[in-house]
Amino acid sequence: MQSWLRRKPIDQLTEHEEGRRLIPSLSWPHLVALGIGAIVGTGIYTLIGVGADKAGPAVLLSFIIAGVICACAALAYAELSTMMPAAGSAYTYSYSALGETIAWVVGWSLILEYSLVVSTVAVGWSGYFVGFLEWLHTSFGWNVMLPQALAAGPHAGGVINLPAIVITFLVAGMLMLGTRESATVNAVLVVLKLIALAVFVAVALPAFNAENLQPFMPYGFPKSVSADGVERGVMAAAAIIFFAFYGFDAISTAAEETKNPKRDLSIGIIGSMVGCTLIYLLVAAAAVGAMSYTVFGKSAEPLALIMRELGHGTAALVIGIVAIIALPTVLLAFFYGQSRIFFVMSRDGLLPRGLSKVNQRTGTPVVITLFTAVLVAALAGVARLDEIAALANAGTLAAFTAVGLCLLVLRKREAGRERKFRAPLAWIVGPVAILGCIYLFFSLPTRTQMWFLAWNALGLVVYAVYSRRNAVLGKR
Repeated sequence: MQSWLRRKPIDQLTEHEEGRRLIPSLSWPHLVALGIGAIVGTGIYTLIGVGADKAGPAVLLSFIIAGVICACAALAYAELSTMMPAAGSAYTYSYSALGETIAWVVGWSLILEYSLVVSTVAVGWSGYFVGFLEWLHTSFGWNVMLPQALAAGPHAGGVINLPAIVITFLVAGMLMLGTRESATVNAVLVVLKLIALAVFVAVALPAFNAENLQPFMPYGFPKSVSADGVERGVMAAAAIIFFAFYGFDAISTAAEETKNPKRDLSIGIIGSMVGCTLIYLLVAAAAVGAMSYTVFGKSAEPLALIMRELGHGTAALVIGIVAIIALPTVLLAFFYGQSRIFFVMSRDGLLPRGLSKVNQRTGTPVVITLFTAVLVAALAGVARLDEIAALANAGTLAAFTAVGLCLLVLRKREAGRERKFRAPLAWIVGPVAILGCIYLFFSLPTRTQMWFLAWNALGLVVYAVYSRRNAVLGKR
């Protein structure tokens, strides 16, 4: 039983053999851009509509609730990442604080989260790209259309989603060339994305009409099943909108590649979270104030729809084009986090060790990045992701719950250890993160909860059969 609960000492987290060390090359501006790149993406571009359909104008409350819970988790991440500046994020913290089995469950859940997010965003980007090609064909007569067989997966009447596969491997190639180079390109694209959202707010906010906020909470506060069989309410919306907030956890996976992690990680995590929360509230207020939620609630492109309905077709076109250019920042950030989680679990022996080799020229884990690309491209190319995308939320909620618990456990067990950043009111922040994430988990669709439990049941089988026996820590 002891082997199932073994913990990795904090002092060993930065001790790695030659050829399995990542090279520090990032500073805090790269980290802030990485966080904003991950957070501001398909979530705000599309989920404002989904959230409004579930909560009405009270979607503003849903954003605030999801934001507060994520903010508490972010504070916990900031303290733990500066105290343990090692790659692996919640998986690594859990290994030191809660034991190997819990760490495995957290790592396995993060694999689920990142894989589904990257695949979903790749498919979403493909939709924007195919739509852009159609616009070029319609507007200018350019023969650039893709055949249907190559433009969508089997579930959408095609054979394989080629654009989703291509963008996945392009982002993977960028990451393999170098972490700093990828982060610099990401920062430029993030600026474009923020400009597009600023355009939306500048155009929509003057059209604000308080009557569009009535009735404010048409479906109530807790999750409930409405007459049409759809789960609605402020908390049902918050559980889905939560997808739009997380992404700052990808920053903590960059700890080992940060030049001054004890300072820069807390700036990156908290800076990106605060900035994105303000952006989201502005965009959500502009959207529900400019137009009745019943108009854009079921739209796949709510921001562009609002622009068109307000008579600003050019602004709608700009938002669509920027989505094509800048959505790969979400891919890059989550792809980066996915490859680093795989890398650290492999280095610890919980996954095959051959995957954790670092290329000496670029300083990046080329093998694991390519492996991740193949896995994600397979999902993005043919899988029906719309029915299981909420699983990404479930995986993240599990990780955030563990991080909140790690914060409290280490405040007791490692009370004297140096903390460059200390989360304020830890005994309030920790429980809010834990209980808030648990409440959000039970606000997810029941089917999603079942799939999540099935995924982790499979994970525990893999752990018992392979990972526990091959863990490096168990061989010391």
